[in-house]
Amino acid sequence: MTTEPGTQRLFLVRHGQTALNAAGQLRGLANPPLDETGESEARAVAESLRSEGIAVVYCSPLQRAVRTAGTIADAAGVEAVPDARFNDRDYGPWTGHLRSEVVAEFGSVDAAPGVEATSAVMARARPALDVVLDAHPGQTVAIVTHDAVLRPLILDLDPQVGELEVPTGSWSELRRADGVWTILRKDQK
Repeated sequence: MTTEPGTQRLFLVRHGQTALNAAGQLRGLANPPLDETGESEARAVAESLRSEGIAVVYCSPLQRAVRTAGTIADAAGVEAVPDARFNDRDYGPWTGHLRSEVVAEFGSVDAAPGVEATSAVMARARPALDVVLDAHPGQTVAIVTHDAVLRPLILDLDPQVGELEVPTGSWSELRRADGVWTILRKDQK
């Protein structure tokens, strides 16, 4: 499905839940599979987006994103393409630790030593988004990635959105018209 000339539709999707998500642990580059809830979330997102005319699904190479993307791609009858630039934030030595404990010790995850800076995440993910969209002009694209990528990316695209929660198995639809991005809708998880 193509959009109006000069516009682009984009679905940004967070992967389904894993056991580490459920436990409140930092995932980062750990590679847990979707749990039962995550599989259900992936199916629900795929069903929600089935008729949206998605031309291609890109995703982080971590299995939780690959599985979610594959489910969406299968429903849409298109290809899922792993791309390391959409990989999760590297939490370094804090991977697997409870987020609440890291925040209690350092004041925020960002302040913990060895954690990849949000600016570094954006330095790879934001240009990757532009490359992907340029490769599919006028087509509807979906990208399945992680909350640590999605939150800053959505805020960069549409600064009006403000503080943002991105639950597992959720999606946002954005549209670029005349170079300006707007969030059109979010799923109602």
